[in-house]
Amino acid sequence: MAVTGAIPKYISVGAIIEEGFDFDDLKKIVQAMAAAANEAGVKIVTGDTKVVGKGQADGIFINTAGIGELIGGVDISAKNVRAGMKILVSGTIGDHAATILSERHGLELPENIKSDCAPLNKMIFEMLTVEPKIAMLRDATRGGIAAILNEIATAANVGIVLEENKIPVREEVRGVCDILGFDALELANEGKIIAVVPAESAEKILAAMKNFEYGQNAAIIGEVTEKFQGKVGMKTNIGGLRIVDMPVGELVPRIC
Repeated sequence: MAVTGAIPKYISVGAIIEEGFDFDDLKKIVQAMAAAANEAGVKIVTGDTKVVGKGQADGIFINTAGIGELIGGVDISAKNVRAGMKILVSGTIGDHAATILSERHGLELPENIKSDCAPLNKMIFEMLTVEPKIAMLRDATRGGIAAILNEIATAANVGIVLEENKIPVREEVRGVCDILGFDALELANEGKIIAVVPAESAEKILAAMKNFEYGQNAAIIGEVTEKFQGKVGMKTNIGGLRIVDMPVGELVPRIC
């Protein structure tokens, strides 16, 4: 909701709970939801629960729906993306998927590597306050930044060129990718956004992002170009240029 240029206000919560689900686990989930809503400044205003028989659900399923208020003067759309604009990412990529994959494959990660689930609405509001003419915002979830940037390039009929040495990736996440054969650009995130912004505003938007906990590792990672329409390329650390394709096959899980 925030990446569409709206202020999230209220959400509903529905839960389908399997018979025999541990009550202490349910309590932890509800408390975590309350804490997350409080941090985001969003009110949980309604909900429902259904209990199904043993074996009819995978423990618990939770779904939400939200209502927000559009910010006046903001127009988030691929049609506004133009050559010369800068590409920003709000932080290190791949943390969420690396955490899930490591857990599944029995790999040990340092404690600082964990899911990046985070409320970004306050940071995004500040970004739009600094520059209402931000062209595009997307949360880099399924398919990672590779999928999101390819979708933007195709929708806007532009090219995008990234700089490998400017993309923030934790060394531990690189290690997981090396071991399991993944590309960090394709790893799912839960608390990271991509922003396409006017070049003249890029630095002040970046500074605004870095004022927030969830934007400390934000970076300008590339720019929009008239060349390579519908494609995403990346200048590599060794001076070459490689195509960043849309992910294919089974996507790395994001658990939501």
